[in-house]
Amino acid sequence: MNSFNLIALIASCIGWLAILSIALRVYKRQVEKPKRWYVVLFILGGLLSFSFNVVLWGELVRFAFLPLGVWILYAFLRRKEGRWKLYRPYAWLGFWGNYIFLVTTLLAIPIHAAIYPADDPSTYISNVKNASLIHLHPSARGEGIQKEHLLSQLESMKPEMFFTEEWYEATYLNREENERERMPYQLIGVAPKWGSGRSAVLFIEEDGKGILLTTEEKQYYYRLDASVIEGVERHDERKTQNLYNSGLVSRRVLCARHLSGLFF
Repeated sequence: MNSFNLIALIASCIGWLAILSIALRVYKRQVEKPKRWYVVLFILGGLLSFSFNVVLWGELVRFAFLPLGVWILYAFLRRKEGRWKLYRPYAWLGFWGNYIFLVTTLLAIPIHAAIYPADDPSTYISNVKNASLIHLHPSARGEGIQKEHLLSQLESMKPEMFFTEEWYEATYLNREENERERMPYQLIGVAPKWGSGRSAVLFIEEDGKGILLTTEEKQYYYRLDASVIEGVERHDERKTQNLYNSGLVSRRVLCARHLSGLFF
């Protein structure tokens, strides 16, 4: 679920207020007063420019370098005596307004990153009222998402490496593990923080203790202390018991697993 970018909106409003205040000062100093709606038209026309886009800190920033709008407006008014001189300040104000917006955007980027950190899971998981699970693979056995458990563990989530040697061995070398999907669940219906403008696709690990956040720029993987999926632990216990009954797992291995669960 997407949300609007509050910081970018505020920065844009500040930019327009700056342009408006400059336009009012120019208007008051002019002896011959131009038509007000012409002033607005020339400012908007002056914003038109040749520009190039650069990605800075994950944000698209536009740099204007040729005043295309000013040239077009001049071509229309150059033959009308005195008209271009009257409206020229507003056309150029529109062009330099591109740089006003550039400054406000550059200032907004670190502020936005500080208020809504890209690597903080709580940025993407704020409201779980309508959260639900989608089973992406037959190996998924969970019955539903435990919303309160998820929210209570947001601050204690530990970032870890997603692609590890263990994952490689389980995926490419172990045939039994190859038949299972590491991320068999997708979490939908989760709302990010209000005004963050951030969104991510959320996948949950088979044991319910791992979350993979996939954004447009990057992936973040976190481990939790307890499973957030209902029924996963019961399914694991039944699976272990079935292996024991079939003789595939010895009593010694089961005892070791039990002790590791107690002390670690």
